[in-house]
Amino acid sequence: MDSVKLPTAPPSLRTQMLPHHLHHIPLPPPRNFRSKPVIGIARSRSHVSPVAVLFREETSLAPLESPPLPRLKVSPNSLQYPPGYLGAVPERTCDRDNGSIVEAMEYLTNILSTKVYDIAVESPLHLAKKLSERLGVRMLLKREDLQPVKSFKLRGAYNMMVKLTPEQLAKGVICSSAGNHAQGVAMSAAKLGCTAVIVMPRTTPEIKWQSVEDLGATVVLVGDAYDEAQAFAKQRAEEEGLTFIPPFDHPDVIAGQGTVGMEITRQAKGPLHAIFVPIGGGGLIAGIASYVKRVCPEVKIIGVEPADANTMALSLHHGERVILDQVGGFADGVAVKEVGKETFRISQNLVDGVVLVTRDAICASIKDMFEEQRNILEPAGALAIAGAEAYCKYYGLKDVNVVAITSGANMNFDKLRIVTELANVGRQQEAVLATLLPEKPGSFKQFCELIGPMNITEFKYRCGSEKEAVVLYSVGVHTAGELKALEKRMESSQLRTKNLTTSDLVKDHLRYLMGGRSSVEEEILCQFTFPERPGALMNFLDSFSPRWNISLFHYRAEGGAGANVLVGIQVSEKEMEEFRNRAQALGYEYVLVSEDAIFNLLMH
Repeated sequence: MDSVKLPTAPPSLRTQMLPHHLHHIPLPPPRNFRSKPVIGIARSRSHVSPVAVLFREETSLAPLESPPLPRLKVSPNSLQYPPGYLGAVPERTCDRDNGSIVEAMEYLTNILSTKVYDIAVESPLHLAKKLSERLGVRMLLKREDLQPVKSFKLRGAYNMMVKLTPEQLAKGVICSSAGNHAQGVAMSAAKLGCTAVIVMPRTTPEIKWQSVEDLGATVVLVGDAYDEAQAFAKQRAEEEGLTFIPPFDHPDVIAGQGTVGMEITRQAKGPLHAIFVPIGGGGLIAGIASYVKRVCPEVKIIGVEPADANTMALSLHHGERVILDQVGGFADGVAVKEVGKETFRISQNLVDGVVLVTRDAICASIKDMFEEQRNILEPAGALAIAGAEAYCKYYGLKDVNVVAITSGANMNFDKLRIVTELANVGRQQEAVLATLLPEKPGSFKQFCELIGPMNITEFKYRCGSEKEAVVLYSVGVHTAGELKALEKRMESSQLRTKNLTTSDLVKDHLRYLMGGRSSVEEEILCQFTFPERPGALMNFLDSFSPRWNISLFHYRAEGGAGANVLVGIQVSEKEMEEFRNRAQALGYEYVLVSEDAIFNLLMH
């Protein structure tokens, strides 16, 4: 098959514009630097447009003696672009495109001489027939979910641990992890006959820490977040002489994951257009790129991240490692606030860009995999499939070979409820709508007649006290034209209708709270992430009650370390600073959504 030249980005993404509030920023005087454009893209309800173009000066590759600057802290929302669009493309020049030959050979030698097959298997490269037919490409799935611990993480952990000295093995190893890395370290320790201590947050579901204990490791539960667990593990490693096994940012771990790329180049029949790789801390994509880009440089290495956990995309975009101020936890296997130093360096030199996908698309890909193979992937494990599908659709690719890494299958059973609810939305086979009905006899019947032959999958209606009531409903959709025709029928009958399909606030909370609108004075609306542990609710109430009245509360468990909670609290404007101080002291992540237009439509 011939190589494919991708179309350029749409004009709205190519246009460069500088907002008025940035005009006062002076550019530094010209020096012996290379100017690198940095384009911020924001998603609005109807279109995508660039919001800023700045120029960051990039020095030569020689190390600087000055102390490092504080790490930039950014929001995931500061860089968003359409699903499937290849963004965060690193700017490379000839002198850094392929890096040091010595360094390249070190990674190649490490990958080729690895001993990971003492414990890991060469996972198969399966053709996804149904996906291939639907997309018009040859979609190949690299089945890392079939490893002994249901994840690729075993490769990197063992490749590092097998190189430890007998003295290091005798003292034992330690790691911090809330999932797949923990199992990889535990199984590797059992194989090598050494002790392993696995430090996990207290919020880790029992099924995960129990599976680690079943492999023979000692589990220690510390803190509510991963950062606390990691700090404890590193401190204990120093105090007791244990070897800390990092989840991604170590050359031996990266090389171990790189064996996935080596296998793909051996197994693929015919030229590959691209390999899609899920990104958390970056170890897997750095390892695959280190091998594939040296052996088959024409193959694109494309990262895939959730839109609310786009750490690598933002780091590549800014030209430096950044820290996310908050990270979406649905795909918990890639919910990382900061990528590794070495994984970022390699990605900056070798990766071709990053595709962002929604939670709905991930759920749709879990369903795709179930229909293909009758296997259930975890959200992070289905991430690359979602990215590959979105990319192929966005660029209209046909008759090319693409590979998606199915990186893990350690699914928390409680999360399946959310997957089943959102899978059809992610496939664009279901739409969520709201229609305003006049409160008069016959209006409800008229509404049902306008729905016509479309299949209603969910329906919520409650008579309001005002002149209008809101109907919230979901309909099955076969084509985009079918949905537009429905909206047109509603509008022509003077029934105002809004498409809410992309609103997570509606899908997570508001669809369950339909009971008539009300007006609550001085109400602020917040989305909190509660740690999934006993006492979390009382800690919250101790912080805010009885100081303020709680006017709304909707809890939604997502089968992970944190629960999504929508809270209404009556706080006056002059008390907002006190509220923020108490929220900060509580330590739960939260965002204010009081001005959300959809909330005001459905609830006020």
